[in-house]
Amino acid sequence: MSVYDRLKELAIELPPVATPAAAYLPFVRTGNLVFLSGHIAKKDGKPWVGQLGLTMDTAEGQTAARAVAIDLMGTLHAAVGDLNCVRRIVKLMSLVNSTGTFTEQHLVTNGASELIGQVFGERGTHARSAFGVAQIPLGACVEIELIAEVD
Repeated sequence: MSVYDRLKELAIELPPVATPAAAYLPFVRTGNLVFLSGHIAKKDGKPWVGQLGLTMDTAEGQTAARAVAIDLMGTLHAAVGDLNCVRRIVKLMSLVNSTGTFTEQHLVTNGASELIGQVFGERGTHARSAFGVAQIPLGACVEIELIAEVD
């Protein structure tokens, strides 16, 4: 099954690439690797503001991370033209805006990792880091970057 068939099955429509909010590119390709800049969680087109352990729980954080994964796939599509040419999702790095006592950053990030796995199958299994941070730009609850290997 193609990546696009899986997206359709999951009722996911890929968004266009967002305009960078500062002095960076949304993606850079070098050789067979594509590096996607960090994408923040958005809800209704605006930054999804919140702090895990204070104003948000793990389940809501997972939903936010899933939304980030959809945005990342939209950017990856723009970068390579065809998501079926993705050989592997190599790595995700996730920053979770969280209190000093919140310890479920890895579970929040599963919202993105699980969706990537559903969409790309075996090619979507990836290495990953998940960090708790004191703040993310614009007060967003989650930011994730992605590295992919492509044909």
